[in-house]
Amino acid sequence: MSKVYNLSTVQFIPCSIEKAWEFFSNPANLAEITPDNLNFKILSKNLSAMYPGQVIEYKVHPVLGIPLYWMTEITHVEKHKFFVDEQRFGPYELWHHQHHFKEVPDGVEMTDYVHYKLPFWFLGDIANVLFVKAQLKGIFDYRFKKVVEMFGEK
Repeated sequence: MSKVYNLSTVQFIPCSIEKAWEFFSNPANLAEITPDNLNFKILSKNLSAMYPGQVIEYKVHPVLGIPLYWMTEITHVEKHKFFVDEQRFGPYELWHHQHHFKEVPDGVEMTDYVHYKLPFWFLGDIANVLFVKAQLKGIFDYRFKKVVEMFGEK
């Protein structure tokens, strides 16, 4: 049986909680902070304000340009505080991603917690060591840089 892995990141954003929430809680903005090499596309139409139960469909090319279908559900939302997306169908056996927002002096502290599990038992563990962990870290590093470009830094 493969393990459950986790990844967490913290980023300061020099803007109001309202502005941070408006950007990050809009699923349409996800492509803007995702590396181009993943060829990330949102398939869902008419995305409205985020709400619990919202299903969002994507196509992503994470390995060797091979397209994968990914469906997530927004399971929890507390405006200006946090939201959670969970994979319903896609490349992971488990994907649980918490997005937390906290008002701090001069801006917002955004914290992400991701718990993920790969399929294929020990082969998933090997894939995590060989490339998945580094690829996820690279995606969040890219997002960090894009957020600095868009919002600035302290």
